[in-house]
Amino acid sequence: MDRRQWLRTFAALSLATAGGIVPGVRADQSDARAARPRVALVLTEFTYRSHAHVIVENFLEPYYFNGKLTESGMEIVSFYVDQFPEGRDMARDVAKRYGIEIFPTIAEALTLGGKELAVDGVVSIGEHGDYPMNERQQRMYPRKRFFDEIVAVFRQSGRSVPVFSDKHLSYRWDWAAEMDQVAKELQFPLMAGSSVPLAQRRPPLEMPVNAEIEEAVSIHSGGIESYDFHALEVLQSMVESRHGGETGVSEVHFLEGDEVWKAADEGRWSPALALAAMSAAEGKAVTSLKDFIEPGTGSQHPIHAILVKYRDGLRGTMLRVGASSTRWCFACQVAGRPDPLATSFYVGPWQNRNLFKALSHSIQTLIREQRSPYPVERTLLTTGVLAAAMDSHSERNIPVTTPHLDVKYSAVDFTSMREMGETWKFITDQSPEPKDIDLTGRHATR
Repeated sequence: MDRRQWLRTFAALSLATAGGIVPGVRADQSDARAARPRVALVLTEFTYRSHAHVIVENFLEPYYFNGKLTESGMEIVSFYVDQFPEGRDMARDVAKRYGIEIFPTIAEALTLGGKELAVDGVVSIGEHGDYPMNERQQRMYPRKRFFDEIVAVFRQSGRSVPVFSDKHLSYRWDWAAEMDQVAKELQFPLMAGSSVPLAQRRPPLEMPVNAEIEEAVSIHSGGIESYDFHALEVLQSMVESRHGGETGVSEVHFLEGDEVWKAADEGRWSPALALAAMSAAEGKAVTSLKDFIEPGTGSQHPIHAILVKYRDGLRGTMLRVGASSTRWCFACQVAGRPDPLATSFYVGPWQNRNLFKALSHSIQTLIREQRSPYPVERTLLTTGVLAAAMDSHSERNIPVTTPHLDVKYSAVDFTSMREMGETWKFITDQSPEPKDIDLTGRHATR
């Protein structure tokens, strides 16, 4: 019996016996298999340092999380891969090495070639790959198509399992809202979002619960839209625990160049807060953003901003300053405190790759515990803000009112999902970055 036949037979027997002993299999073998959730991976592409690579490796091999070697406790049983870029594809090789079958359709990946859902969780990674851009400078990744095909199997099978969808839910708000609605209708836990809110905070900062936050700023130094999303998630993950909880956003305004500085002069965002955030990121006082020169480049880089008006009066600002792919920082002003609270998000060695160890741990928690470790509404709201910002940008940077972004939710303490810094005792700046699957944890256990 080959692997495909075995997986199909085992899936059918598991469903038929509903956790009982499979005839001909010792009880300890059956229990061990039943204890390992089966996971299907739905991917745009699997190339070096793609999101598929840096997430999947932490399911296949032990990894460091908060300084402890961690096993996923799960078995990846299938891949669906949308694209196989010539000369760069890793999917086929990794699948062969780890005994994972690549199926030609999403439905077959979830049913293991059968007729019924045969997995315990689905990880959908719709990032990277050759997909067109729309007129709003949004890469049209097929996250909604992936989701729809996953849900079709759920409906056909009459049951659902947890789903993780990487980054923002969609480049379209209506599709994102529909995804959230369908997950609630079918009552399966849906998780999405950025890895950056899970990074170590330097200096350490824990937001006061029910704080009266008056204004907040989040900064990144990457590209439009793709990195804007991460910085907006940082902003949202830090302000969502404020007094009164989250009630949504009323207006979004994209600005660039001189418009950003004009808005600062008009008091629409706080340069002082931005300087506090940048100083936290640089580890030293930064005295000017307008004249900021990226270290190592000797040059300035274009600036843009997304101004966010929250329905409860909070002012939020996302800024792009500089040109570092690993700069993420935040500052806010809390009522009654003379000085701002500020921190940066340290991604660890190997650029942003190690961010995904904490995210992988969160995804595994979703599947194992059958609940998302933090609300999907965070990413739903961030998705809507980003879509509105791209609308603003495409309409010559006019403000966009957002009555539809009346997203309400209460924050959840996700501290246990965050990297607190202990891992950097084992993976250091001197540790060579693996050129394939990260075997650091495997070598450490020998």
